[in-house]
Amino acid sequence: MAFKFGKTTGTAGKRNRHDSAANCACDTGARGRKAIGVDPGLKEANQNRLRRIEGQVRGLQKMVEEDRYCADIITQVASVQESLRGVARNLMKNHLHHCAAKALRSGEKKETEAIYDELLELIYAHLR
Repeated sequence: MAFKFGKTTGTAGKRNRHDSAANCACDTGARGRKAIGVDPGLKEANQNRLRRIEGQVRGLQKMVEEDRYCADIITQVASVQESLRGVARNLMKNHLHHCAAKALRSGEKKETEAIYDELLELIYAHLR
């Protein structure tokens, strides 16, 4: 599958990441791109982590409802953000092992440059 970084789309100024120039290990179907080769252990770990985060967010809602001390809520928000960063790191690891590795091994300059651009964009925009 070939995709290339497109122009900025939407009102939030985000790039259309379904439009990148790297040939990755993702499958394209009627429902959009789908990751293939996802490590089952990593997937389960991410699902467990996301369930935990869901509980943390419900706890935050309750804290706000109960007018809890702002500093305590902020501390819990930071905890949720760090948990989400952990999920993103796991996803990036999988992306590097599968999609990026395939594009880099292809030996095609256009694909290699596109995957470098995609990875840098992900790191700069999301994995700080």
